[in-house]
Amino acid sequence: MTSADTRFAWTPPAETVAAATLTAFMAAEGVADLDRLIARADADPAWYWDAVMRHMDIRFTTPYDQVLDTSQGIQWPRWCRGGRTNLTLNCLDRHRGTAVMDKEAVVWEGEDGTVRAWTYTDLDIEVCRLAEGLRGLGLGRGDAVGLFMPMLPETVAAFFAVAKIGAIVLPLFSGFGAEALVSRLNDGGAKAVLCADGTRRRGKTIDMKATLDTAARSVPSLEHVVVLDILGLDMDWHTGRDHRWHALGNGIPASSVTEDMPADDPFMVIFTSGTTGKAKGTVHTHCGFMAKAAADIGLVGDFKSDDRFLWMSDIGWLVGPMQIAISAFRGATLVLAEGTPDYPETGRLWRLVQDHRLTYLGLAPTIARAMMAHGTADLERYDTSSLRLVMASGELWNPDSWWWTFDNLCRRRVPIINVSGGTEIGWGILSNTVIQPHKPCGLSSAIPGMGADIALPDGSPAPEGTMGELVLRVPSIGLSRGLWNDPDKFLETYWSRIPGLWVHGDWASRDGDGTWYLHGRSDDTIMVAGKRCGPSEVESLLMETGLVAEAAATATTDPVKGEAVLCVCVPRPDRPADAAVAEDLRAAVVASLGPAFRPKDVVFVSDLPKTRSMKVMRRVIRAVYEGRDPGDLASLVNPESVAELARVTT
Repeated sequence: MTSADTRFAWTPPAETVAAATLTAFMAAEGVADLDRLIARADADPAWYWDAVMRHMDIRFTTPYDQVLDTSQGIQWPRWCRGGRTNLTLNCLDRHRGTAVMDKEAVVWEGEDGTVRAWTYTDLDIEVCRLAEGLRGLGLGRGDAVGLFMPMLPETVAAFFAVAKIGAIVLPLFSGFGAEALVSRLNDGGAKAVLCADGTRRRGKTIDMKATLDTAARSVPSLEHVVVLDILGLDMDWHTGRDHRWHALGNGIPASSVTEDMPADDPFMVIFTSGTTGKAKGTVHTHCGFMAKAAADIGLVGDFKSDDRFLWMSDIGWLVGPMQIAISAFRGATLVLAEGTPDYPETGRLWRLVQDHRLTYLGLAPTIARAMMAHGTADLERYDTSSLRLVMASGELWNPDSWWWTFDNLCRRRVPIINVSGGTEIGWGILSNTVIQPHKPCGLSSAIPGMGADIALPDGSPAPEGTMGELVLRVPSIGLSRGLWNDPDKFLETYWSRIPGLWVHGDWASRDGDGTWYLHGRSDDTIMVAGKRCGPSEVESLLMETGLVAEAAATATTDPVKGEAVLCVCVPRPDRPADAAVAEDLRAAVVASLGPAFRPKDVVFVSDLPKTRSMKVMRRVIRAVYEGRDPGDLASLVNPESVAELARVTT
């Protein structure tokens, strides 16, 4: 609906507010409105998270005796002390003996139209058999297990089976090349990998097992590879190391004990790349990930047990684990689709909404822009009236794509629940809600219990309308418990820029109505279609080719992906700076990071803009390439490099 107040694009109907989970939660806790809830939650996060876990019925085999312990500093909080639980207990075991077990848990559709559906009973059986099969290989508490799989029903089972035995899930992007796998599997100390033989994307078959075989040669900790033969591809077989998925579970009873874990023990390490160094392993725990998902998606995002949820994503992006966990926790139905939203037909995503009666659709702005390019004819062909919510995250909206989505998909009836957060956060910092009006591209609220604020360089709150750093002033139960095996990097990356505050790396502002807006990354992180990549990760690949003497990678604006990779290189004296070399450099990036990160442009220069401390000024490179004012250049040791860059990119 359109509000009479022209400041807002959408205003919630009274019946939506009355039926909202957030409304029921505030009533139960005796809180009059959302502003008061946020104020109380930020002042007393222990109260808030305890209330969330009680209201959302997060279960513990042993109750915790202390919600939050900050005796080691707010950078190192300990949550649910004394408590014991398991993610799988809360997502699957809780439904045994209830009517939920007969509901559809997971529905999958392939590119060729094949549909497979599992009930919760089916899912539980698969999880139990796989868990016992993994135990039979000697895997258990604290062992790191990679998931190198597309989004399949079996991927959902694998996620819960690894958590069930007390092992640690390492989700891996299904499009990774071998080098990216090597880095992450070695960092995680992976003892096993669960892998699909392959997947299909836009009609092409991708041989995932072959990629893993190449990577495995450089992962000395890897003892077992469990292969799901989904496409029937010919595979090299390594006897003793490789195991067939279904053979592993043959003859095993469909029951398995869920490991009783200390509540704040890790269950997942998922990697994200920042501005410097290699990919960082963010650490998520049994109680932390579940409580954060229940609060942000179930409470703030109003996700309910009768929802049917699709977000075409990947297990290697936080959206993948999030949608698996919250769907099962709520006893809802998760819909998965192989491939891409616009193949083999341009309106495939809208047909999926119609055919699977979706009520809750995840949609990155990148996908909205891609679908927008196909026009509205497909949307008009399919019935999308089952939708009640669209959730969006991954990067910034632009007004054209936001309005196109709101007008044509949402019909100005369905709200867009815009969310901003990150892998390190466990989900969101800012979000729209279903009880507040929305502005285009904005976020109506801070998420409670985060102490979210906009800070000036000295840490003081930024005035209304002033852009500053998005920060957290209190610890959150969903925050990464450090970085895997690198506590110093954790402090340096998130807690050192403004002492005592978590600095997220986003520029933000807030208007007079309380709507939040984001203005891009304040660091050098490259965000391609909602997936992060650190510049140094790309630069290392370029240098390893031996074709260039120096390399700088940064983001540049892309009309579909939001951002794309830009490479600026100094060629070696004995190598040409020509199109063939540029293509070889592109190929090196794609081989390791996947096609999404294919550089949009490779530019050759004689020198890179650097400060006197020899730091490459990536922000200057991006600004010059995009024809914008590069700002203050006083710190450059070689200002002539800027003029050259402008000349070769004009």
